[in-house]
Amino acid sequence: MKLFDRSPGENARNYAIRVLLYNIINLELAPGSAVSENELSSTLKLSRTPVREALIELSKSSLVEILPQRGSYISKIDYERIEEARFMRLVLENAVLKLACESPEPVDLKKLKDNINEQKFCLEQEDTAKFFPLDNEFHMLLFQSVNKARTFEVIQSQMVHFDRIRTLSLKSSKPTKIVEDHENIIYAIERRDSELAEILMTRHINRHQLEKSELVASFPDYFI
Repeated sequence: MKLFDRSPGENARNYAIRVLLYNIINLELAPGSAVSENELSSTLKLSRTPVREALIELSKSSLVEILPQRGSYISKIDYERIEEARFMRLVLENAVLKLACESPEPVDLKKLKDNINEQKFCLEQEDTAKFFPLDNEFHMLLFQSVNKARTFEVIQSQMVHFDRIRTLSLKSSKPTKIVEDHENIIYAIERRDSELAEILMTRHINRHQLEKSELVASFPDYFI
């Protein structure tokens, strides 16, 4: 499990949630695996109370399953939850692209292009750990470009189940197609072609569906 320093002013409960959430999304805590309050308390150097509170909070998002008399487990990946997250994300991302393409003033795409250059560097270095946050940043920058940063925050809060399948996909194959998708989306925005942008984003967000059977076959214990 990967650990982090506590942020200034961060209480024990929130620290435990942040560390556990990172490790769940990045599959350092494998779907279906058992987690012990005692072991987590020792690892995080916290008392059991904030750890228990963190597990209860994560159970509200269905990332942790707490079974009386049996213990706590990292929830397995549920494609029904992924589908709901995909639906919300696709609707909002396409709406943002429409705004970007039809805005009276052209969108400044420099930050997006710089981000893609960093993604390419990660591909060259085969550094998938750094690629994942850059992928998130690309989409965040799209929302920021049309003054919808708070909308992106809402998406992020609902993406935890979708993010686990993204992580699994990154661990299983080189994310070359993701970078190509991002470049093509920028091309559509530069042309102010909202229809093309929507087609490209739909293909991009739905890409995980093409990998579903392969991922389930490779990691059967991870899925419901």
